[in-house]
Amino acid sequence: MSKLTTITDRAMDLVSQAGTSLKHVGPSATKLLQTGAAMGAVKTGGRVAVKFVRRNPIVAVAAALGVGVLAYAAHRKRKQEALNAPIEGRSRRIEAKRVNGTGKARKTTTASTRAPRAPRARKTTAPSAET
Repeated sequence: MSKLTTITDRAMDLVSQAGTSLKHVGPSATKLLQTGAAMGAVKTGGRVAVKFVRRNPIVAVAAALGVGVLAYAAHRKRKQEALNAPIEGRSRRIEAKRVNGTGKARKTTTASTRAPRAPRARKTTAPSAET
């Protein structure tokens, strides 16, 4: 056996021991490992993306523009579907109130306290041609 294989075997043993000890700690440890792996992938992906943008700026701008256009189209489609969709929710009956010209509710009075209305005078018009 070469030193390289023994070192890798020893590293694998240490990793498996750490994994079993972390399993005993609790289920949150596996979440932490998954989060660490995800963060490593994001970091590596970010480096690759930066290198790509530095080498091909026009392609990156075109891709960003395309993503923006697709996002706008999806937004418009959702907005259109929302206008045509049935209204869902709870309804509640609201009684109508009479309002005077100021926008405030009119004071309610009883018929016995109200003064009688005066009859309106009829406007006379010019005599028609028939008379």
